[in-house]
Amino acid sequence: MPEFDAIIIGAGQAGPALAFHLAGAGMKVALIERRLVGGTCVNTGCTPTKALVASAYAARIARRADEHGVQVGGDIGVDMRRVKARMDAIVAAARSGLTSALENTHKVSFHRGHARFVSPQAVEVGGERLQASRIFINVGGRALAPPMPGINETPYLTNSSMMCVDFLPRHLIIVGGSYIGLEFGQMYRRFGSEVTIIEMGPRLVGREDEDVSAAIKDIIEREGVSVRLNAKCVGLAKRGDEIVANVDCAAGAPEVSGSHLLLAVGRRPNTDDLHLDKAGGRCDSHGYIIVDDRLQTTTPGIWALGDCNGKGAFTHTAYNDFEIVAANLLDHDARKVSDRLPAYALYIDPPLGRVGMSSAQARASGRRVLVGERPMTRVARAIEKGETQGFMRILVDGDSQEILGASLLGVGCDEAVHAILDLMYAKAPYSVMRRAMHIHPTISELLPTILGNLEPLG
Repeated sequence: MPEFDAIIIGAGQAGPALAFHLAGAGMKVALIERRLVGGTCVNTGCTPTKALVASAYAARIARRADEHGVQVGGDIGVDMRRVKARMDAIVAAARSGLTSALENTHKVSFHRGHARFVSPQAVEVGGERLQASRIFINVGGRALAPPMPGINETPYLTNSSMMCVDFLPRHLIIVGGSYIGLEFGQMYRRFGSEVTIIEMGPRLVGREDEDVSAAIKDIIEREGVSVRLNAKCVGLAKRGDEIVANVDCAAGAPEVSGSHLLLAVGRRPNTDDLHLDKAGGRCDSHGYIIVDDRLQTTTPGIWALGDCNGKGAFTHTAYNDFEIVAANLLDHDARKVSDRLPAYALYIDPPLGRVGMSSAQARASGRRVLVGERPMTRVARAIEKGETQGFMRILVDGDSQEILGASLLGVGCDEAVHAILDLMYAKAPYSVMRRAMHIHPTISELLPTILGNLEPLG
């Protein structure tokens, strides 16, 4: 039985980084991947979707050229095969570069195949058993297909299979009004598809504040995306060449008919075929591997990183998982999951940058909360770019003066939010940023101004 110092199952965002780090520390490492190196982010998530978002943005800018005094000849067309080819090239370069690095790193043994536990210190892959005193699980997740009526008889796409689309759907129906659904909905509307988003809840992105949800709805509806809310009971059917979604909504037609269907209603961890029970590991009711604050499972010597542990569903949280594990194992640095602040972005255009508490969470905390806001219509850089949708909001603890959170919805806000995030990690009072001189003209220059006009949160 081949013996290693460490076995890593999965080559997503945390796995390769950890492999390089452990190998650099002199350990003999086996890394196992059953499908595509790079995981969701590189292959079906961040990298390809943001490439598509960029192409959709180019189409949108071309159609708005006249607003900027720029004349373009004829109708603006989108060649979906070229759009896909550009996306594929970007993905292939990222994946091949990472694969090459793994195959050529000293002390890293790269194995292709499906790993399953046979004991707490051994896994089987391709008929071969590998053994190590440390095993790290980084198996990621996949799209969830809930048991909706008619789902088994109706063809549908997921975020993964959408990567194979090289044509323009006539009418794309999207079930799910959160991050994946909204990003695909806006981009395909910009490509030229008719788009309907069906959301079972009373508003889009229900985890956000109500006015943020309303602003996002306004942004995509202005571009011609149809939104159906309160779809309490969605049923699906195939009628000839059409896909029909039955919706129980308070207003609007009871059915939506389209050419293609995208399910964007959540994800599930890839833990159901690991045989984790043979290693003594445990999962919760949703299939997420139970870990402690340092990402150790219930079995000593086994850790779980990334989407499969339920501690975050983003590339940046997966990579931070690697940093936490490496710091504790090699650097004598007691980093913990509970040390990190919730931060993420929604990549519609304009984007939403989020960190810390929402207004609803701040109210519920019982703190004395101060709030500062500014609409993007009063941000010079946004006006100059002709992109004035959205607003910026910052929440402050009125007693400690620490920043509690921010919701920044507008052009450039996916970058501007980091100025607030860093200040929050430093636990510095908001007055540090209030007194800072920011560069003009930028989106970030208004952050000190917002903090200079705080009022009690209503």
